Amino acid sequence: MNSLKKQASKNLKVNEIRQILSKTIGQRALSGKKIIVIIPDNTRSGPAGLFFRQLYELLWKKVKSLDFLIALGTHQLMSKKKILKHLEISENEMDEKYTGVNIFNHHWENPDTFITAGILSKSEVEELSNNTLSMEVPIKINKMIYDYDHIIICGPVFPHEVAGFSGGYKYFIPGIAGQEVIDFTHWLGAIETSIRIIGKKETSVRAAINKAASFIDIPTSFICYVVNGNGLAGVFAGEPNRVWNEAVNLSSQIHINYYQKSFKKVLSVIPEMYDEIWTGAKGMYKLDPVIADGGEVIIYAPHITEISFTHGKFIKEVGYHVRDYFLKQWDRFKSYPWGILAHSTHLKGQGTYDAETGIEKSRIKVTLATGISREECESVNLGYLDPDSINIEEWKNREEESILFVPKAGEMLYRLNE
Repeated sequence: MNSLKKQASKNLKVNEIRQILSKTIGQRALSGKKIIVIIPDNTRSGPAGLFFRQLYELLWKKVKSLDFLIALGTHQLMSKKKILKHLEISENEMDEKYTGVNIFNHHWENPDTFITAGILSKSEVEELSNNTLSMEVPIKINKMIYDYDHIIICGPVFPHEVAGFSGGYKYFIPGIAGQEVIDFTHWLGAIETSIRIIGKKETSVRAAINKAASFIDIPTSFICYVVNGNGLAGVFAGEPNRVWNEAVNLSSQIHINYYQKSFKKVLSVIPEMYDEIWTGAKGMYKLDPVIADGGEVIIYAPHITEISFTHGKFIKEVGYHVRDYFLKQWDRFKSYPWGILAHSTHLKGQGTYDAETGIEKSRIKVTLATGISREECESVNLGYLDPDSINIEEWKNREEESILFVPKAGEMLYRLNE
């Protein structure tokens, strides 16, 4: 058994996590500094509360100030109630013990949030995109971070449909970035397609994210953790590139399930931490590689009643389509936010579009068994199934029939053995 597999077979204890953090903080010379910690929202698994408490205990008496910024990208703003639940603290604790700590939402919806840290030149974009895109991209970032001396990025690493793996500088872009660079990186990934990117360390999108992040000249440390069930298989802290690479190596061992054959039908059960299709679509992305041509994935989520709380208007106008549907009608769609178009292609999956006949063919069928009506599903080019018609027990243990049941979809990547 190699060292990574040994590490993947056990979870860290709290005192082990604290030792890792304490050692790193001691090495980073943070005393007397103003520190901001960028953390995930509640659509990411992991003990956010544990890291909040540990960082407070290790830093509060040493630093000038300690604040937290939630990297929402373009997700919903979190209410105070949701933030407290996410960080596992009570209102009394927030008002008394943690009274000097600020916890900020990233207000992506407000143009005044941003400052331009730099610009990706036309030639840089062409190089990053293998000449599929040609334009300048401003790197707008939450200007709040420039009020601090040091940034700590603290979040989990999983296989990811846009960047290959999540975590690291992805907490800058898209985490606290402006629309232009978010659209660029997401559409860049959509052109290459999610199925070719997901679960790969080195991708064009990750290279673009890292290049964009290089314009942010504030000293930065990473805390990347790897979730394993209800615990953590690994916590890596310190210098950004080393830390993220180590976390990706471990995530590759833990978060990818390999199969010898593809499946004709998949029931993908979406946990309640995903409360809209915008995030619940991960139940498609992570299963796509093991679904046979002509197969079907059923997104089972009776609790989901919205396609997207923040982007629903555009998605309902555009619908869900394969990549070439947009590329071959680019003049029609190029004015829409490219991140919306990317999301559309990720959920719909691979396929073809004939511009002359107007015929679109998807590799697989995507069906929603949610609280979203048949009419709305069909209007956005998705299948519909009444969630009440599904008996979970009937889906279990049927892999020999080419039927796969996934009880908690969205984080584990399913892939065929090469």
